[in-house]
Amino acid sequence: MTARVPQFHVDSEKFLADQERVGWHDGALWHLRYKRDLATQVVPDWEKLRDQAAAIKAHVLDHIPTLLSQFITNAEAAGWVVHLAPEADDLKRIVLDLLQKNGVTKAVKSKSMLTEECGLNHHLEANGVEVVDTDLGERIVQLRHEPPSHIVVPAIHLKRGEIGELFHEHLGTAKGEDDPIRLTRAARADLRKRFIGAQAGLTGVNFAVADSGAIVICTNEGNADLGTALQPLHIACMGVEKLIPTAADAGVFLRLLARSATGQPITTYSTHIRGPDPTRPGHQAHLVIVDAGRRRLFADDEHRRALSCIRCGACLNTCPVYRRASGHAYGTTVPGPIGAVLAPAMIGTAKAKELPFASTLCGSCTNVCPVKIDLHDQLLSWRRRLAREGHVPFSKRFAMKIGAQALSYPWLFSLGGKIARTFWGLARKGIPGPHAGWTKHRDLPPAPKQSFRGWWKSDGQNQGNPTNKDQDHG
Repeated sequence: MTARVPQFHVDSEKFLADQERVGWHDGALWHLRYKRDLATQVVPDWEKLRDQAAAIKAHVLDHIPTLLSQFITNAEAAGWVVHLAPEADDLKRIVLDLLQKNGVTKAVKSKSMLTEECGLNHHLEANGVEVVDTDLGERIVQLRHEPPSHIVVPAIHLKRGEIGELFHEHLGTAKGEDDPIRLTRAARADLRKRFIGAQAGLTGVNFAVADSGAIVICTNEGNADLGTALQPLHIACMGVEKLIPTAADAGVFLRLLARSATGQPITTYSTHIRGPDPTRPGHQAHLVIVDAGRRRLFADDEHRRALSCIRCGACLNTCPVYRRASGHAYGTTVPGPIGAVLAPAMIGTAKAKELPFASTLCGSCTNVCPVKIDLHDQLLSWRRRLAREGHVPFSKRFAMKIGAQALSYPWLFSLGGKIARTFWGLARKGIPGPHAGWTKHRDLPPAPKQSFRGWWKSDGQNQGNPTNKDQDHG
């Protein structure tokens, strides 16, 4: 995760200031969730697939040392040159050293959340290597000098008019052009020249197959294929959690990944690469395996399941908080519910103390996760740990103590309900003080005229228990 200290409440306010943008951002993400639901309904064994994927990932988490050793042995036998990077700085050093030794000044890169996390682009550019992101969404945000806001659709926070202006400035498209097809063609023409002129291709890894030493890269644009087929040097970067035992296991995840992400049956290109291309003399294939805090998370029994994530983005698409606040509000490479779970482990609880609270705990993220990560339980667990470590502000701790007292005594709970119903109209206009955020961007529902207990005593009990004369004895 990026080392910047997230300021979720401050950064989310910037996005929420434009309510029109918030509205269509919310709708665009929910459309992806809707497509995901349609795609899963036509797979009869969908839940069995999820169970199988969760079991595979659980096996991986329990056997990382063995699988890693097996993968490295088979990868080297296949021709990969394997490098181990304990931390992000090691990844940057290894990649830069490889590029400099091969005289590379221009490189193309397909989507990789790991290299975003480690800040690889900035490091290479600071050392004289031009790096061009070739995924269309990644290229858009790169030209804007900003990070992706989503792990699958990086530029979903932008309107097409804004992209048109960006392409007019950088690619020379016509002023005011906002047709998606023509803008895409302009980007393709520019990127094609970049592919041909590059001396190295950098990629991420979706899955690393232990029993063969092969890697699997999934894209919808074919950019990873061009980034590995045209250049004499291929450098793939992967987190150690990308391991899976067999190629058959990859089939399980490929059926889940695209359906969960965008509602597609499968990604357009699912490329299996097993070392350097034997038909190209001198072709080099290097594989950098990165830890960067992952083994610390493996050792955390409470939260290690988060490393099962296959980066489909389904939890982002369904999360009501992410959809309204946008990915940039999280201040981390991986935003949304999974980002809020990973961040405290990867960058520390002091830096990520706001993120586990950026959730309604509705459980929708858990329901859509293809590998059944218990995300809402994980978020709640992090909240407990943050409270124990003293990272929860006094105002919130005080409110929780009052709530605990009210829930401990029925008479106090009843009195609190009466007071709340009396002053509810004022609360709907806006709560003052440290809890003002509750009503700043949401509307409270009208207060009920009476409590449930009052209703039950007066009428509900009779409705729930019909008298004998009302029953049909046949």
